[in-house]
Amino acid sequence: MYKHLIYTFAFLFMLSFIPAQLSAETNGLRRDKTPKTELAESKILLSRLEEIKAMDKSKLSFQEKRQLRKEVRTLKTNLASLNNGVYLSVGAIIIIVLLLILLL
Repeated sequence: MYKHLIYTFAFLFMLSFIPAQLSAETNGLRRDKTPKTELAESKILLSRLEEIKAMDKSKLSFQEKRQLRKEVRTLKTNLASLNNGVYLSVGAIIIIVLLLILLL
């Protein structure tokens, strides 16, 4: 049992360094924007999404609908990149729950 505990702590210790190194690469790229401009950009993107949702798409041609779908996808990816939230995958949540069960 003691050996498993040591392996678990070593595994968690190694995982603690990975996010720090990954965020170090991207933090330098996003320093040029201030939070106010990010907030304004996100409001503009959200307003454009609302405009697209309110449009009457029944009169549009196939190509115009395709362009709107592509625009919505790019707007959503831009909004996701502006949000600096922490996202956990389902696999990560399962691992965390299993570790909590095993340790407690």
